[in-house]
Amino acid sequence: MVKKNIKELTGKERKDLKILALFTSVYCGDHHQSRESFRLDPVATGLPGVEKYHYCEECRDFLLYALERRLRCPLDPKPMCKHCEVHCFRPGHRERVREVMRYSGKTLILRGRLDLLWHYLF
Repeated sequence: MVKKNIKELTGKERKDLKILALFTSVYCGDHHQSRESFRLDPVATGLPGVEKYHYCEECRDFLLYALERRLRCPLDPKPMCKHCEVHCFRPGHRERVREVMRYSGKTLILRGRLDLLWHYLF
């Protein structure tokens, strides 16, 4: 079953997408500070709350690609990407997701976001 609409996602799946948006914003803010800033439209993405995050053009395009790939995932229920047998991302993007998640997860946990520790470990 291919999910084509964000409205078809479960609450956990939406939370995962919001975490990806947050993590990409943290990574971008710490690595691409001098670039022009963009925001995502919460109506277009279907994810309320993403309008508060800022991205450079490269990170915004990466995040939009990641959201699109996530919405096209053929697995139901969707396992976490790090435990998945099917790789939805192109090899370069797969490494970028790992880098973003690794950096931002540790950074946010050290900043006191202990609620993300569960997501980071499992």
